[in-house]
Amino acid sequence: MTTAAPAPLLAVENLRAWYGHSHILQGVSLQVRAGEIVTLVGRNGAGKTTTLKSIMGLVPKREGRVTFAGQDILDRPAHERFHRGLAYVPEERRIVPGLTVEENLRLGILAARGGPGRGGRASRRDEARRIEVIAETFPRLKQRLKQEAITMSGGEQQMLAIARALMAEPVMVLLDEPSEGIMPILVEEMFEQFVAMKRAGTTILLVEQNVELALDVSDRVYIVDGGAVVYHAPAAELRDDPEIQARYCAV
Repeated sequence: MTTAAPAPLLAVENLRAWYGHSHILQGVSLQVRAGEIVTLVGRNGAGKTTTLKSIMGLVPKREGRVTFAGQDILDRPAHERFHRGLAYVPEERRIVPGLTVEENLRLGILAARGGPGRGGRASRRDEARRIEVIAETFPRLKQRLKQEAITMSGGEQQMLAIARALMAEPVMVLLDEPSEGIMPILVEEMFEQFVAMKRAGTTILLVEQNVELALDVSDRVYIVDGGAVVYHAPAAELRDDPEIQARYCAV
């Protein structure tokens, strides 16, 4: 007897999105199963970031179907999606000036308070536990908890932005261009931490220009071009197909 495949954690069907009169997404469909790292790749302007923003509910005009953990969320506001366990880390990081690394991390818990099923009001002991777990996942931050966050390097600030999202203990994280403008040595360290996040049970949908590194950590990959998915395969298959990479991923 054949066992049915588990339902995807995130399913996107024929997603269309507009900025004003500009029709950006032309019908994106994709799936992410629990425990996977799935990456969207493609040239600049292909629609990758708009896909993430639409999944998170940050694009005002959109059509199609988006289900998360079995629930249709297309018309739900972004904060409700967050309280359901879907987190988003934008490319611009949004580190709060004047606050330490630890204080920025605590903002992740404050944002999660009050959401049904997302932990409610965390006690000081629970906050300390979450910070300790995050510090072990991101040892570079552990050394800088009392440092003013804005004084760190760009790569360290990106790690903080990701760590802050994890403070709410999300089921899934959407990561938009985390390696953009970061030194290579920190990029490699960050991608190792993505694998650690997956190992700890966090599902990841990643948008990334560094195709080589993304393929090294991903289970599957979708190529987006012209606002639509034009290719989908296991990451290893795309890694072994330089023709497809050159056609859709070359700068």
